[in-house]
Amino acid sequence: MGAAPEADQFPILEVAFKGGRKDFYRSSSDMDVATGDHILVDADRGIDLGTVHLSGEMVRIRLRSKGLDVDGDFPAVVRRASLEDLNRWEENKEKETETFLIGRRTIDRMALPMKLVDVEWQFDSKKVTFYFTADHRVDFRELVRKLARRFRTRVELRQIGARDEAARIGGIGSCGRELCCSTWLQEFKPVSTQSAKTQNLPLNPARLSGQCGRLKCCLNYELEAYMAALRRFPSVDSQLELADGPATVRKVDIFRETVLLQLKTGAWIQKDLESVRPYMPQRPRPGTA
Repeated sequence: MGAAPEADQFPILEVAFKGGRKDFYRSSSDMDVATGDHILVDADRGIDLGTVHLSGEMVRIRLRSKGLDVDGDFPAVVRRASLEDLNRWEENKEKETETFLIGRRTIDRMALPMKLVDVEWQFDSKKVTFYFTADHRVDFRELVRKLARRFRTRVELRQIGARDEAARIGGIGSCGRELCCSTWLQEFKPVSTQSAKTQNLPLNPARLSGQCGRLKCCLNYELEAYMAALRRFPSVDSQLELADGPATVRKVDIFRETVLLQLKTGAWIQKDLESVRPYMPQRPRPGTA
């Protein structure tokens, strides 16, 4: 067989861990790994096990989008995971269930205003991370001491937001597919009710909210396309001087390319966009007063 393509020899890998957590690691030139492989990597004061999420030129694109330099300082890939490593990894996952229950009982006994979301053991058991949500800042120093005495390892508590909670737990959205945040979404962008208004969606909180209780991230996906399409239409509530008389724009339909108007007499009429465009005020071109 010939040498692997240059794209496949890109030295940085994107590695995924439990809960959708991802990071970049540098691989040696003689290590043959591909997407989906389990590998051991340098972690916080120890070793962790993850899955190769991206390799090759796709990682170069991802680094560029995040403003990271290929020659930067990245932790190293140690080696490919063995069968023994995978068995130990499975044991850790089983241990996480019991650890979660102990952590939640400890929080309840201390009456701390926080909700435990998830627990993650580092592969070498040198650290266990507790993820929680809280409405306000919580003093959990005593909790850390108790958990450290109980598990005899380094304990880290990390507060996350409601969207991060949904991403770690996962689930099925109202669309019938796995949650975007727990599969492919890389970062959370602000979502406002204006996004729903622009797309003429009913302002029903139950339908606009995701499993995290916040506005759905997908409300932003088609927003730019809607905004571009609406530039061709008159603004809602604007006044037009039609041949039928003065009229107020009440609704626009970008799919059917129609405009619903109300005449000064109170009558309602519907016209196609092209018949309305001659009566629309000319918008100034960019760069002109």
